Amino acid sequence: MTRILIVDDHPLFREALESAVRLERPNCEIFEATSIDDAMNVLAREKNFDLGLFDLFLPGTTGLSGLVRVRAAYPHLPIMVVSAHEDPRVVRDLLALGAAGFVSKATSKSELAHAISEVLNGSVYLPERFRDLDQPQPSEIQREDMLRRLQDLTPQQLRVLEMIRAGLQNKQIAYELGVAETTVKAHVSEILRKLNVYSRTKAAIEVGKMDFGRNAADGHAGGDKSSSH
Repeated sequence: MTRILIVDDHPLFREALESAVRLERPNCEIFEATSIDDAMNVLAREKNFDLGLFDLFLPGTTGLSGLVRVRAAYPHLPIMVVSAHEDPRVVRDLLALGAAGFVSKATSKSELAHAISEVLNGSVYLPERFRDLDQPQPSEIQREDMLRRLQDLTPQQLRVLEMIRAGLQNKQIAYELGVAETTVKAHVSEILRKLNVYSRTKAAIEVGKMDFGRNAADGHAGGDKSSSH
């Protein structure tokens, strides 16, 4: 039986996605999550998913960090992003990270069902307007290089990086993760080495440059659902 995970913190969007999934696969098994941490727990507990449908901005994440975490832990899981944020640069980054597709939340249910079918059949799905994306400019090439470096981080290192960006110090990170402070220091050293930066501040700055729509994500934290996804 086809198993699909829907990850979105808004119940109306989860319901809409489930409706589109049922249109394509009436008898599939559907699981839901409302955050990246929640999604990681479901993926670890249930296993053997055929597809993940992920919102772009979720609680506890900024920019593309959530997708990077999931891809690092489950590289073989096809992930299609369903978001209202339609910046072509973001779509290009999603593909660079290995996403299996992108669909706007404004898409009709029938087109969304078609997209789901395409990805389940092994294709990468993009709406027509994104299929001829321009070649990346030099600044975007640098961004894609950073995206590749991010993919070298382990899931735990990605969590540490996210906490660094939130302003937590090593002692606080150790407490949050339930590990020794020396372990956190080792993670930080590896993060800096893999990202090819010289300080944790520089790491936060460089990764932060890729947070397209961060203002929208901040709005999300404030409860504005109309423009946050």
